[in-house]
Amino acid sequence: MIKACELNEGDIVVINSAPNMTESIQVNQPSARGASTLYKVRFRNLQNRQKTDKTYKGDDPIETTDFDKREVQYLYNDGHQCMFMDMEDFTQFGIISETIKEELQYMVDGMEGINALISDGRILGIELPVLVELRIKETGPSMKGASATSRTKPAIMVTGLTVQVPEYMESETLIRVDTRTGAFASRA
Repeated sequence: MIKACELNEGDIVVINSAPNMTESIQVNQPSARGASTLYKVRFRNLQNRQKTDKTYKGDDPIETTDFDKREVQYLYNDGHQCMFMDMEDFTQFGIISETIKEELQYMVDGMEGINALISDGRILGIELPVLVELRIKETGPSMKGASATSRTKPAIMVTGLTVQVPEYMESETLIRVDTRTGAFASRA
């Protein structure tokens, strides 16, 4: 058990006997004396991918779960399952594609730097790095003289993800994308 004030993004807690990952925390400090600080927390259920919003006071206890983070490599998607390989003992395992549908938009075959969250020998989910490198598959024509801070245009990545990129970007360019927001971060 931990207190709500000790909770961090990425922590895994138990809500209604299901593992949930902390996605975001908003701290509201009261203006009145004697009032408690409130923590508005958004959780994502690791089994059914549903979001849950909860509000806690700073001293409210929250039940945590024991889990291991293991570095894995994404191998491929066969349409039904996504195959991963543990980077420590090289064992392979699969996760049903539907359960990691959002994460799949940021993953290319052979990608490393992914963490698998494992509890009691069961895979709860995966955790992507903050920035991933993706290649632009298709975008509009580049404009000569366009600056990096000017207008943007949509670009479709090789994974199918659509990202707003600066106008000077061309197809086949390798870029970095923020997995938390889905936004263009920089040229790779």
